Amino acid sequence: METISASRPAPRAGRREWIGLAVLALPTLLLSLDISVLYLALPHLSADLGAGGTEQLWILDVYSFALAGFLVTMGTLGDRIGRRRLLLAGAAGFGLASVLAAYATSPAMLIAARVLLGVAGATLMPSTMALIRTMFQDPRQMGQAVGVWFSCFLGGMTLGPLVGGLLLEHFWWGSAFLLGVPFMVVLLVAGPILLPEHRDPAAGRLDPASVALSLGAILPVVYGLKELARNGLHAVPVLAVVAGAAVAVVFVRRQRRLTSPLLDLRLFRNPVFTMALAVGLLGGIVMAGISLMSTLYLQTVAGLSPMGAGLWLAPQNVAMVAATVVAPVLARRLPPAYVIALGLAIAAVGLLVHTQVAGVGLLVIGLVLASFGVALPMSLTMSLLLRSAPPERAGSAASLSETGGEFGVAVGVAAMGSLGALVYRSHLALPAGLPAQTAEAVKGGVAAAVASARELPAALGADVLDAARAAFTSGLHVVAAVGAVIFMGTAVLAAVVLRGRTGDGGTAPAAQAPIQDPALEPAGVG
Repeated sequence: METISASRPAPRAGRREWIGLAVLALPTLLLSLDISVLYLALPHLSADLGAGGTEQLWILDVYSFALAGFLVTMGTLGDRIGRRRLLLAGAAGFGLASVLAAYATSPAMLIAARVLLGVAGATLMPSTMALIRTMFQDPRQMGQAVGVWFSCFLGGMTLGPLVGGLLLEHFWWGSAFLLGVPFMVVLLVAGPILLPEHRDPAAGRLDPASVALSLGAILPVVYGLKELARNGLHAVPVLAVVAGAAVAVVFVRRQRRLTSPLLDLRLFRNPVFTMALAVGLLGGIVMAGISLMSTLYLQTVAGLSPMGAGLWLAPQNVAMVAATVVAPVLARRLPPAYVIALGLAIAAVGLLVHTQVAGVGLLVIGLVLASFGVALPMSLTMSLLLRSAPPERAGSAASLSETGGEFGVAVGVAAMGSLGALVYRSHLALPAGLPAQTAEAVKGGVAAAVASARELPAALGADVLDAARAAFTSGLHVVAAVGAVIFMGTAVLAAVVLRGRTGDGGTAPAAQAPIQDPALEPAGVG
């Protein structure tokens, strides 16, 4: 593991590296824009291509399937063949796949293009993070660079609905995909000039069997979790999750035997690395569930339009961007363990506010606090994660972080959504005289209750709506309470595990503040 000592300070990045960071921010901004823009474009492209309900779901989901499945492989491949080479190859592939998607003439063609976009996208995120690890060796500068990276990602999510709305108002749905082409062209032109090449000189050959096993482990689990969240408990998604878990066991055993594994399990021996991954995973689980429940609340309980709900959700994205700016400032004064714990504690307070939601105002306040709190540790944990891995394994480390994020969202939507549905059914008090068929439909969820209420006499429909909305609000309260407990527990664990530890696996002397992660060194150091 790399150790940065006070007697031999790390080299500081210059103008070229900071301009190179701006180039690395392009794919980051693009990927977050792409996610939010597609949701707006879906109704338009579905009408134009004649995509049915199942095809629409595949258009949305197949990208995340391919992305999650290939992240580990691409992160390791970059360590072997060179991060810049893989980044540029992925950028070219992403640009070409974007053109293919924009001019798709059938749902099948668009789905195929989305698969290619997912595979290409899996090369971008690990490569950009690994290159940041190479370009910014000074801890404080690395922290600042990671903060900029996260700010671009979150900024893209904030701007996505606005940019998408403007494009779809003036152009056809394909423009949403062509948005990424100029970004990739700039990256392909400037990347070879500004970005350094770096790879693991001792890396062996890529093991095809490990690649196949990683896909066999990740894809069924992600698919099963998404189906469980969408359709509830059924045999096929459960079997998919079990099958994926079984393949994962075989995958892990194979990695332990290989001299050049696809995934170096020794990374997990460093408690800083493992804790950083855990914070990202648990944060993704909780916030995915809360975001799902909050979005449904705004549209079904508060009765807002999708655009209105989106506007009320915008402040949380602004809060997340603000947190990435505040985090390095706090990190100059406090050890990273305390900054991370503080952020998670603030997030827990936000979810406690959520347990009292009885209207839009409290919901937005709770979301802003929770989003600010959970974003506060983001750049710090990523910096710690990158520093805790050897430089030659930076791509693998970054890919594990991204894979954990994908799993966190999938698990959060499935687990927290199921918990909310369970509470909804247990608290649902239906009025007398409701037809059995309608009652069964209402028990399926608050969205179904809203649709069913429109078909009933006014008085009875109003009673059904009141009952369904009250039951759903109870589910929101319970999910928020569980999330608050998870965040508080993670805050305590992070403070204990990370206290006094440096990113490179060492332990700081008790008499002085630990040398923190990027941006984390005490003021005056380095």
